[in-house]
Amino acid sequence: MAESKGSSGRIRSFRDSVKRLTKSLSDGDGVVTHKNDEHAREVEKLRIQIQSMEEEIRRLYQSRYQLEQTTKQNEKLVATLQEAKSQIETLRAEVEKLTAPPSTYGIFSSLDTDGTGNVYVSGRKMKVSLHPSIKAKSLRKGQEVILNEALNVIEVRGFDVQGEVVRLKDVLEGNRALVTLHFDEEKVAELGEPLLSERLSVGDHLLYDPRSGCVIEKLPKSEAEELVLEEVPDVDYEHIGGLQKEIEQVRDAVELPFLYPQIFSNYKLSAPKGVSLYGPPGCGKTLIAKAVASSIAKSSGISRINNSAATSSM
Repeated sequence: MAESKGSSGRIRSFRDSVKRLTKSLSDGDGVVTHKNDEHAREVEKLRIQIQSMEEEIRRLYQSRYQLEQTTKQNEKLVATLQEAKSQIETLRAEVEKLTAPPSTYGIFSSLDTDGTGNVYVSGRKMKVSLHPSIKAKSLRKGQEVILNEALNVIEVRGFDVQGEVVRLKDVLEGNRALVTLHFDEEKVAELGEPLLSERLSVGDHLLYDPRSGCVIEKLPKSEAEELVLEEVPDVDYEHIGGLQKEIEQVRDAVELPFLYPQIFSNYKLSAPKGVSLYGPPGCGKTLIAKAVASSIAKSSGISRINNSAATSSM
């Protein structure tokens, strides 16, 4: 009986141990299940966050693309605006140029002590002011200048290349010159700056500007002008002695074709282009040429004679 009681106690003890173990296993399974549920919830949260972040990244990429496209469009708009601005400025400059009042040309004459200048405008001498950018000392007499609407000098140009051709008769004091115009009219003109350093001689051809009364350029003489005698020589054939034969030949060759061209034309005679006189100095070549010119002038009643018909050579 004692053994039965001991066995019963051990059995109960074993059963209690099994119950406790079963209970602890049951409690452990519950804890594991609870932890698994928490992990599942965390994973779900992380998955949702990842999806949200992916969506945000996609939106960011899309925004970045739109921003790049907008930036390119802005650059195109800026370039278009700059081009339009440049065109507007060009058009404005053209409009200002087309609507600006005409400028006046003048001829500079001299400087005054107060810094102003004297210019000729359409034949009138005017005292005008100079633009601050113009160096007064660089202005030269006879030089062209441009005046604005208020008749102030705003630009300096060169010397005019056109005008009247006159002949120098004499150089006067005070940088002046006595010149001969058309029809032997004489006029006193001022010497322009370019002629102050030139060597001038009586008979030189000069360029005359009637607007300012200045001669501004020395012109080359033409070959034809060099053969024209301004005055008929006061020499007759009677002043030449001992050359009657030569005089007769020259008169036949020079005077007859000049005085009787119709007869030469009727008989189809060709007039000589000239006569060449040669010989040592002092033999009368120049006197014969002057006598021929004088005789032709007296016969035709002219005051100037072309001397190309009779030339002399040594």
